[in-house]
Amino acid sequence: MKKLIFSLVVTALTAACSSDPAASDDNAQGAVTVVCSSDNEVAATRAAVDCTLPATEDFSLRIEGTSLQYVASWPAIADFNADNYLPSGSYKAIVTAGNIKEEGYDKASFRGEQAFTVTARQNTEVAITAHIANALVKVTVTDNFRRYFTGGWKLTLTTAAGNSFDVSTPSEEPIFMAPASFSITGTAVKQPAVSGGNPVEITLPEMSRDNLAAQTLYTVTFDVSTAGSATLEILLDDTPVESITIDNELNDNAQ
Repeated sequence: MKKLIFSLVVTALTAACSSDPAASDDNAQGAVTVVCSSDNEVAATRAAVDCTLPATEDFSLRIEGTSLQYVASWPAIADFNADNYLPSGSYKAIVTAGNIKEEGYDKASFRGEQAFTVTARQNTEVAITAHIANALVKVTVTDNFRRYFTGGWKLTLTTAAGNSFDVSTPSEEPIFMAPASFSITGTAVKQPAVSGGNPVEITLPEMSRDNLAAQTLYTVTFDVSTAGSATLEILLDDTPVESITIDNELNDNAQ
């Protein structure tokens, strides 16, 4: 976990959008210190994922008043002045780093927020933890899948933003994306059981998931069960979501 410390200071003159009368009274102001930490953990398991944590200068800050009319933002921590103050009242601080619209491997973005109250002539420390703001997706195939489709396969993941990624080769690194939706399409080739036969390509069923959550890792697994008729199974976090009998697909494609 990386600790980032910076001071937030704003006078009434800085906050041009503030219309609270108390902002003009120095006695009604208090000093604010924001302490920000960031982590690379996913929500469910608290397991850390491999990604680049933001540096102090990568964070932007937005302050919204909840008991008074106040909104102000700063593009970088370097813009802050430790000697300034906020009017007394209740607020919400939001820190962000990265661009949620940039999707891909090691494209993590971070967001954290914390409510706080400023008391006149007192120093208020606000501790904020910035978590991963993306949804994360990892695609893998089992050994049974590899042994069955010896002719190879091609898998493509497409995000709600329209970005596509070739996920045919499993990677330990997840794809970071906006927490919206994704789909996976693909084909696989079954080599003939007898010498001289022609390989048969089948279209895999499309797998999709929407309502993705931030700071959540989704693992999609392609598997083949050979108990009885060969069956292709697609699992999301170990729960089957798609299943087809491969023998039927092979017969249809061979016609």
